[in-house]
Amino acid sequence: MAAAATMAAAARELVLRAGTSDMEEEEGPLAGGPGLQEPLQLGELDITSDEFILDEVDVHIQANLEDELVKEALKTGVDLRHYSKQVELELQQIEQKSIRDYIQESENIASLHNQITACDAVLERMEQMLGAFQSDLSSISSEIRTLQEQSGAMNIRLRNRQAVRGKLGELVDGLVVPSALVTAILEAPVTEPRFLEQLQELDAKAAAVREQEARGTAACADVRGVLDRLRVKAVTKIREFILQKIYSFRKPMTNYQIPQTALLKYRFFYQFLLGNERATAKEIRDEYVETLSKIYLSYYRSYLGRLMKVQYPFEALFRSQHYALLDNSCREYLFICEFFVVSGPAAHDLFHAVMGRTLSMTLKHLDSYLADCYDAIAVFLCIHIVLRFRNIAAKRDVPALDRYWEQVLALLWPRFELILEMNVQSVRSTDPQRLGGLDTRPHYITRRYAEFSSALVSINQTIPNERTMQLLGQLQVEVENFVLRVAAEFSSRKEQLVFLINNYDMMLGVLMERAADDSKEVESFQQLLNARTQEFIEELLSPPFGGLVAFVKEAEALIERGQAERLRGEEARVTQLIRGFGSSWKSSVESLSQDVMRSFTNFRNGTSIIQGALTQLIQLYHRFHRVLSQPQLRALPARAELINIHHLMVELKKHKPNF
Repeated sequence: MAAAATMAAAARELVLRAGTSDMEEEEGPLAGGPGLQEPLQLGELDITSDEFILDEVDVHIQANLEDELVKEALKTGVDLRHYSKQVELELQQIEQKSIRDYIQESENIASLHNQITACDAVLERMEQMLGAFQSDLSSISSEIRTLQEQSGAMNIRLRNRQAVRGKLGELVDGLVVPSALVTAILEAPVTEPRFLEQLQELDAKAAAVREQEARGTAACADVRGVLDRLRVKAVTKIREFILQKIYSFRKPMTNYQIPQTALLKYRFFYQFLLGNERATAKEIRDEYVETLSKIYLSYYRSYLGRLMKVQYPFEALFRSQHYALLDNSCREYLFICEFFVVSGPAAHDLFHAVMGRTLSMTLKHLDSYLADCYDAIAVFLCIHIVLRFRNIAAKRDVPALDRYWEQVLALLWPRFELILEMNVQSVRSTDPQRLGGLDTRPHYITRRYAEFSSALVSINQTIPNERTMQLLGQLQVEVENFVLRVAAEFSSRKEQLVFLINNYDMMLGVLMERAADDSKEVESFQQLLNARTQEFIEELLSPPFGGLVAFVKEAEALIERGQAERLRGEEARVTQLIRGFGSSWKSSVESLSQDVMRSFTNFRNGTSIIQGALTQLIQLYHRFHRVLSQPQLRALPARAELINIHHLMVELKKHKPNF
């Protein structure tokens, strides 16, 4: 519809322009007529006007010719006049239709007009009301602005007063020393929480006073003296606490655990002593190392001095000194780990920075003592003390002393081995002939060896050491050889056996008192003693009953070989043996007992030898009875003179010593 209207308008314009041109051509200015006597006012269409420009007309015509509708009409050859009339007709139809629509909606349009009129009236009244409101609001806004200005001024004055009050309050609070602070610093123990709280307060007040003094505040002079005196008192109490409580040298450590609050307190103590609440960890560590290294070094010097003034064995001094060193080192290492939050190599370095001078001094003292020490037992006791203390340090999880224990053992072991080797060499090179007069009693060298060896064996049983056992074995071999060399100085075998038995028995007795029954030394000397005792019993029975012993052995050998018939020619010998034994056995037994009791210093050992001799005598006589029961000697008349075995046993019991 819009396109049709556009085409119609364009066509109509062309028609009008064409008709005008035609009329101008037909009627022209030369045509006569009454209406054309006056000049025609064409305005912009007046081509005779000086302002008209032909170029613009050409452009306008060209633009119309380029219109799509005009092009379409020209192409189809439509007659523009006819087409213009058709367009006008369509426009008239449309116009009439529009008029009918307006007529149909006339009532609605009238109603809309009435509504608009009513709205205009309402809006007019609202405009009047809003105008009144605007005038009222303008007066109110001026009052509000006045109140805002007054409120802003009051708020500024309030903030100024609050700022001044806050500054003055801080100044007064920082300068005033409350009575609770003075009471806590002067009277409260260092371990109480209120002392730490007031100490922090004192430190804060001192910092505040220093800051105000830098600003030139005159009031600081009133409190400076009080704060200085309180600080001196606090420093004194803290140092006493560190020396007497934290690092207690005499109280043994059982289960040492530092609470976290105590760690923070100790850290603040050192910050307070440094006079810097922002002291770095390095500054605190340096102050700690410097103070504690001096304390420990001074303590151990005085401690060693006190020990040396009292006459104690070296091993007792060594144990006391190293137990104190162990206990305090464990405390120090655990405290360092917790307080400085370090572990591993860092903790070791810090620990040795504190305790290094003390450990070096102790090692130096030990080295100087060992240079002239020949007490092997004392050195060996020191070795086992170190081994035990090393285990204690391991149980407490304190590896900081491992290197020190190794250094101590590196000093003790070579010296101990050297002393043992010197003893071995001394026994090996001893000449019995240069020892003066000899008797069958235990020799003083064997007694010294027994006591020395038993002491080392009993100590070595707790923590066995193979090298020690080897050295003791060498010493034992040399002592056995020495005993044999001394025994060889006696002329009779009996005296030699008595000497050997006395010495073996003495060494065995000493060893059994201190060493275990299954130790190698005890077993070795027990075998030697049994062998020499049996040999001595045979040597003891040989003089009075040697003939009887020889006959029984020969007869048993003949019977075993099946040559018992050869016993028939021994009647006279057997008869002599029977009668000789019956007449002399009591006196022989009495003499034997007295001889044994005179020969052996250990009565228990002598009693055991007598009992063994009597037992062997009874067994010998019993074997003699079995030989005489053979058919070849059964009819011997002297058999009636044989002493009954049971009667002999009863009689021999009477000769048993009661010791």
